[in-house]
Amino acid sequence: MDRRKFIQTSAVATAGMLTLPSIFAEAKGKKDIGLQLYTLRDVIMKDVKGTLDAVASWGYTQVETYGYGNGKLFGLPVAEFGAHLKGLGVKVTSGHYGIDLLSTGWEQTCADAQSMGQKYVVVPWLDKKYYSSLDELKKTCESINKAAEVAKKHKLRMGYHNHAFEFEAVEGKVMFDVMLEELDPKLVAMEMDIYWVVRANQNPFAYFEKYPKRFELWHIKDMDKTSRENNADVGTGSIDFVKLLAAGKQAGLKTFFVEQETYPDNPMLSAENSAKYMKTIL
Repeated sequence: MDRRKFIQTSAVATAGMLTLPSIFAEAKGKKDIGLQLYTLRDVIMKDVKGTLDAVASWGYTQVETYGYGNGKLFGLPVAEFGAHLKGLGVKVTSGHYGIDLLSTGWEQTCADAQSMGQKYVVVPWLDKKYYSSLDELKKTCESINKAAEVAKKHKLRMGYHNHAFEFEAVEGKVMFDVMLEELDPKLVAMEMDIYWVVRANQNPFAYFEKYPKRFELWHIKDMDKTSRENNADVGTGSIDFVKLLAAGKQAGLKTFFVEQETYPDNPMLSAENSAKYMKTIL
C-alpha cells in the first residue's frame, strides 16, 4: 500500500525561534527529534542495523516504526530491534499498525510495543470500506476506541494519523471532523501529518484552535515549492514549521517525527538534511 501520499520568511523564523524553547520546555519531547522509519523504506531492509546506526548518527533521538508483524520489525524480533536502538540511545516512541491488527492479535501487538518502551500505537490508514458511510465511519471510530482500551492496559496511548482523504465529505460531513468528535480524547491522540493537511487545502492552525490539545503527535513533512505533490527536505519547502511549532502548546504537541515520501535526491540524504534543519529551530 502506498502510504500517505505557509511560506517561510526570515522575520517570522527569527520571531518563532525566540518562543520555541519555552514551548518545548513544557512538552515532554523537549528537543527530541524523531524519524518515522517509513522515510527509509527503500533502504532499511538492505541493512537494518546499519541504517539505524545512521539514524542515530544524524541526531535523531526517537523513531516511529511501521510494518510490525508476527513479533518482528524489519525482520528482527522486537526484543533485538529495541535493544539495538536502546544501545544507540534512541527511543522507540511510537509505531504504525494496520487497522486489521486491532481485531487480530492486538493484545500481543500492544505487549510487544510496551516491551520496547513505546508510548503510542497509531493507526495510519483506512481503506474505503472503513468509511464508506457515516455509520461505517462511526463503527470504525468505535473499534479504535475499544482498541485504545486494550492499549491503555499496556500503558500505551492510541493514535490516528491522517492523510488528505480524511478531509473529504462522508454524507455531507467532513470525515476528519467526525473522527475528532467520535474518537475519545481520553483514549486516542491525533497524529497530524502537516503536509497532508496543507495538501488537502486545510489550515492546521484552524484545527488547533477548534480542537485544542488533540494533536499530540505530528509528522513534520515539507512541501516542494513548485510541486505540491512532492516533498522537500524539511526547511527547504513551503511549509513554515517555525510558526507551526510555536503553536505546539495550543495543539497539544508532545512529540513529532520527520517523515518523507519523495526525495530531491535520496532517502538517507533527505533524512540527514531534515535532522540538521530541525536542530536549528529547536
